[in-house]
Amino acid sequence: MSFGSSPVVLCARQELLLAARSRWTQIFAAVFGALALAVAASGYVLSGGGGIEDYARTATSLASLVILLVPVTALVIGILALSSDRGATEILYSQPVARRTILLGRVLGLFVALAAAQAIGLGGAGLVIFWRAGSSGLSAYGILFAGALAATAIFLGIAALLASGGSVRRSRALAIALIVWFGAVILFDVAVLAAATLLTSGPASRLLVTAVLVNPADAVRTATLLGIHGTTAFGAASLALLRFTRGPVGAALLLGASTLFWILAPLALAVRRIERADL
Repeated sequence: MSFGSSPVVLCARQELLLAARSRWTQIFAAVFGALALAVAASGYVLSGGGGIEDYARTATSLASLVILLVPVTALVIGILALSSDRGATEILYSQPVARRTILLGRVLGLFVALAAAQAIGLGGAGLVIFWRAGSSGLSAYGILFAGALAATAIFLGIAALLASGGSVRRSRALAIALIVWFGAVILFDVAVLAAATLLTSGPASRLLVTAVLVNPADAVRTATLLGIHGTTAFGAASLALLRFTRGPVGAALLLGASTLFWILAPLALAVRRIERADL
């Protein structure tokens, strides 16, 4: 059996085609590109300047926006695609193909579709930046794209986990997905900062660093900014992180391990759940 005819690839190809035709994916690509271009064009406004920022400045400004937008988009599009109507789900999973193969293929197709949408959005804005500001900081822009892909993979896996139960309604899965997004991207940081204010300097620093490693959104954001700016990304906070992880290599390994865990663990649980579901 050739690679192109494997069941996973066939399922991925079908899901990619459906996602590419979806207005949600097309809107995401357009909004992503418009926001990237807006950030690049408005970066000098507060300092009284004008013009288009270079790649490095744009990537820095976009990092937090990516962590806000990409997870909720991956969750919503993932839930809408994977939590199909009951009749369609029964027909799909009654095929002589393992359920895990179908699920992993569909997730792969959605990932490629969203990655393409991000590439189109960032690429369109990137062409304008190159035209107006040159190629300075292009590697930082690539690191931002890699961070967006990592966030997409993580939250698509979570969407698969939420949608993989046979009795889960789409509306309920969407509601839970939005709660997960709000908790991971916004509420978690607020709670950790509030707890840190009640502690002394040493325990507070350890709590903040541990929170960065535990929360997938924070891990991706931190890894992205460290990749763009190196050890000076957060000033004194960078020094605390490097002391905790025993240097840049340790920080990279722990952040990479956290990201990999959050990509694989939800997918593994989703596969286990879909195989046990009564469809």
